[in-house]
Amino acid sequence: MLIVDDDPAIRKMIARYFEEQDMPVVTVPGRQELNQQLGRAEPCLIVLDLRLGQEDGLDLLREIRAKSDVPIIIMTGHRRDEVDRVVGLELGADDYITKPFGLRELLARVRAVLRRQELGRVARQRDPERGGYRFNGWVLERRGRRLTDSAGEPVPLTKSEYALLLAFLEAPQRTLSREHLLQATRIHEDIFDRSIDVQVLRLRRKLEPNPSAPQIIKTERGLGYVFSPAVEAF
Repeated sequence: MLIVDDDPAIRKMIARYFEEQDMPVVTVPGRQELNQQLGRAEPCLIVLDLRLGQEDGLDLLREIRAKSDVPIIIMTGHRRDEVDRVVGLELGADDYITKPFGLRELLARVRAVLRRQELGRVARQRDPERGGYRFNGWVLERRGRRLTDSAGEPVPLTKSEYALLLAFLEAPQRTLSREHLLQATRIHEDIFDRSIDVQVLRLRRKLEPNPSAPQIIKTERGLGYVFSPAVEAF
């Protein structure tokens, strides 16, 4: 794992904690050292501070993402820096954390991102056109991206609705953050966080008997959304 932060005290603190968790890290202060490390080997994950003195962390994020799919967690300095977080996610960051943060929270976020990466790797190894999911009488077939209701009637889905439903079906009965769903449904470069709420609303209108009182896709206030039915993969 690679930590990019211009504050030596923070680099030392994170490195010591993660090494105690048997997760060795390399720490660097900026672009030059980062590029040197990336030239030697690609890390399993990068934790990137967006405030790097004279350097722009967003520019570094853009450069990394242009040539690598390595998971990236961005660090922002203030909880009100929403623009930086949104732009960072749009540029390809997998998650974010705001300073000051607890090391246990950072560890949890690192493990969650690595877990999602591994699940995605396993899924890509399978035939993406095989199988599907059943829930509450509904059936989603991957081949043809075909959704049918309990009466067997087809229900058309847009590409973003299909991607959103698939994200829910792959992780049922778990709270999924807006950032996670944003990554799962990214189709256009101009998509923003609130558009996830719009996509969820549209999907609810197709799945829920009463979209104003949803029972399938429930809101976890302040956290995200959870797909509540049991899901069977086939």
